[in-house]
Amino acid sequence: MATVSETYIENRNRVQPNHANNYDAVHGGNVMKWMDEVGAMSAMRHAGESCLTASIDRMNFIRPVPVGDIVVIRAYVYDVGSTSLKVRLQAFGEDPRTGEREQTTESSFVYVAVDEENEPTSVPALDVETDRDEELRAAAFEKGE
Repeated sequence: MATVSETYIENRNRVQPNHANNYDAVHGGNVMKWMDEVGAMSAMRHAGESCLTASIDRMNFIRPVPVGDIVVIRAYVYDVGSTSLKVRLQAFGEDPRTGEREQTTESSFVYVAVDEENEPTSVPALDVETDRDEELRAAAFEKGE
C-alpha cells in the first residue's frame, strides 16, 4: 500500500521540432501522451499491477511550450476506488537555461488496474500519512478533480 507521496512522479521531455505544431510549440497530443505515460506509472506504483487509461476528465491547455524548452510532467494518485485510481497531472514549460517554470496544462486521468488477463483487479486503499500527502490531495480536490 503506497502513500500519496510515494506515487508522486516527475518526468521531463525536451520539445524537439518533430514534437511541434505549425506554431513552433509542442503539439497538444504529445503533451497528452507524455501525461498519460507518467500518470500510468504513478497508478502502477500504487496498484502494484498494470494500469490502463479509463478516462480523462478534462484537459486544460493554459499556454504553449516552444521548441527547445522542456515539458515537466508531475503526477500522483489522489483517490482510489475498488479497481480504479485517480491521478492528478500537471505539465509545466521549463526554460532549460534558467529553470524558470510556468504551468501549461492540467488534467485528471482515471486508470483501471488489470491482472494478467487484462481483467480489472482490486487496488489497495490509499494511505494519507504526512502533511505533504494531505496537501497534494487537497490541491487535487480543490481543482475539482
